[in-house]
Amino acid sequence: MKFVDEATIRVEAGKGGNGCCSFRREKYIEFGGPNGGDGGDGGSVIIEADHNLNTLVDYRYSRLFRAPKGVQGSGRDCTGAKGDDITLLVPVGTCIVDTETGELLGDMTIPGEQLKVAQGGQGGLGNAHFKTSTNRSPRKTIPGSEGQSRDLRFELSVLADVGLLGFPNAGKSTFVRSVSNAEPKVADYPFTTLIPQLGVVRIDELRSFVVADIPGLIDGAAEGAGLGTRFLKHLSRCKLLLHIVDGFPIDDEDPAEKIASLNKELLKFSPALADLPQWLVINKMDLEFDEDANSRAQAIVESIDWAGPWFTMSAATGQGIQNITRAVMNYFEAQQALELENPSELAKANIARQQLAEEIRQADQETKEIRREARKAEKTQVDDNDPWDEDEGDVEVVYVSE
Repeated sequence: MKFVDEATIRVEAGKGGNGCCSFRREKYIEFGGPNGGDGGDGGSVIIEADHNLNTLVDYRYSRLFRAPKGVQGSGRDCTGAKGDDITLLVPVGTCIVDTETGELLGDMTIPGEQLKVAQGGQGGLGNAHFKTSTNRSPRKTIPGSEGQSRDLRFELSVLADVGLLGFPNAGKSTFVRSVSNAEPKVADYPFTTLIPQLGVVRIDELRSFVVADIPGLIDGAAEGAGLGTRFLKHLSRCKLLLHIVDGFPIDDEDPAEKIASLNKELLKFSPALADLPQWLVINKMDLEFDEDANSRAQAIVESIDWAGPWFTMSAATGQGIQNITRAVMNYFEAQQALELENPSELAKANIARQQLAEEIRQADQETKEIRREARKAEKTQVDDNDPWDEDEGDVEVVYVSE
């Protein structure tokens, strides 16, 4: 199934049914009076988070969703039927944004959570509501009100505790395969991973966390090189980043330069994302003897003045992986204990996560707008240089009078 993490749709709630103008007419009843019923309410549009979904592909081509209208009232004080609500299912982790105002309507992070995005119109009133002692045969009714209409943008960000950063072929997918039951594609060419992959890391029966693998970044990703920064928004919900670097690259590039380059691209995209806790993991340590590999890892760390935690591993053989997963689990448990002891810390952390998600969302939209303008400019330049342009091929005819 194709992975789609953003979609734009239009939702229209149903119009309320009109009120009815009717009078009671029965044998032997000379003045029956008004008995027009009310109109039914229009259907509403509801968004629901479904844990069985992992993509927005259902909204790639179907972009207009209308709820049924309410039925008009009828005689004998009969109220019209209400329009049924329609429910649109989205993956857990989807943000609902009003494209006209830019307002974040909701963040669907809980399975089964519902959000009403368009309220159905209210049913109108029949003439039975307007009879009085002085007006016993009113012909006044109230029509049903229009339902809400909105243009919405769905933005999917995967739910994970740990995000993996790194250049292509650094060993991120191999690491996910080693620590979880997930099976992302692994090959010996760049950009094997084209979509985010999730894996559940189980330390024991009651201790686990979720890790997210996103496509690798390269130099110039912020300007659109490679797969660009499109998938960085999926790290907005992560609490920790593992920066995986190839300790023995085939092209003999300096790993320290790659670390600095990737962090530079991260900072260009979102300073808040770059400020997340980041641990360094040097991979492919099985390609050298232990003493040489450890010496190289130590040299890499010292050359960049790395102040945070760092680890060495071989994702292919499993060397050092258990130390990393247990350290991550202990870190999360320590953070959770700190937040439980200090409620203010928990509130501060929640606010910081919301600000991070909002900044990354804005940065993602700005990046897409820049690329959109660049594509338009490139297309305009191509059209201007078209050798088959009819205007350039016109022959100017000059008439000269003798």
